[in-house]
Amino acid sequence: MKMMHAALTGAVVSLALGAGPALALDKVTFGTNWLPEAEHGGYYQAVADGTYKKCGLDVTIVPGGPQVNNKAMMMAGKLTFNMDGNFLSPFQAAKQGIPLVVVAADFQKDPQILMTHPGRVKDFKEIGDLPKIFIGNNGYQTFYQWLITARHFKASNRVPYTFNSGPFIADKDSAQQGYVTSEPFAVETQGHFKPDVWLLADHGWNTPSTLIETMQSTLQEHPEWVKCFVEGSAVGWANYLYGDPSKGNAAILKANAEMSQAQLDFSVKAMKEHGIVDSGLSLTKGIGAMSGETIHSFYDKMVKAGVVEKGLDIDKIYTLKYANTGASLPVKKKLLGQ
Repeated sequence: MKMMHAALTGAVVSLALGAGPALALDKVTFGTNWLPEAEHGGYYQAVADGTYKKCGLDVTIVPGGPQVNNKAMMMAGKLTFNMDGNFLSPFQAAKQGIPLVVVAADFQKDPQILMTHPGRVKDFKEIGDLPKIFIGNNGYQTFYQWLITARHFKASNRVPYTFNSGPFIADKDSAQQGYVTSEPFAVETQGHFKPDVWLLADHGWNTPSTLIETMQSTLQEHPEWVKCFVEGSAVGWANYLYGDPSKGNAAILKANAEMSQAQLDFSVKAMKEHGIVDSGLSLTKGIGAMSGETIHSFYDKMVKAGVVEKGLDIDKIYTLKYANTGASLPVKKKLLGQ
């Protein structure tokens, strides 16, 4: 008997799929890592335009946000799939013996950035010499530790970032963390200038991002769900980026009253310009593709930076079986008229 997920209370977005096929759809749930935004556009698009339905799934998107732990919900059996930021969390799962598996990476590049004032530095290494670098606690414990070991940044230059860009805007001799899809928009809106943006992924921070993960039990019992969701998400992203994103955007705007069309447009443009979703491996293996070599390379960097422990069996926390099928490639080709 197929597992059915109970309706979830709280911040749940259930998007209508329209008329279904003769066979009943399997109901699955997907928890995101934040409130609805363009960085989730491919999934909302795939629900809204019926892509998931075509391969047999009725998908409910469960937004993340402050004080929402969708990973814990998945571990408790209340979500089928979960979105993770990058591979640091799955590495910790390997350490703790949590039986989850990453089945796709829908962002080839982590959108993590540092911002500086226009023309203040000439290259990335000069950022480390700025007297103030606004970094949050999580960032300090992760990517900033890598910046210290690999790029010789100084721990003493770090200033706590409270997710308010005001101090950075006011200080030309500072840098600030952010996402390429978000914080630069806030600075342009509030500070009335366009900051210089330095994508960490272009300087060695090579973790794939926006991971789709599920529990080993789901993978074993319902591989058809995994295949449909991974490939449907890849097609959703191709349609969102290269086709008409209006259905996905309408669903996002409906689900998040604080989101604006201007922010959505900015984020999509940034994702395209920086190759966040579609670059490198995805150009030949499709959106969502992963490489064991890249995952191991990132793990080695994190061990050297003291962020994760040496000797973890990380091969058990990902599979390439579903991610590298190239499902998005013909859709992208058609949309671009190639």
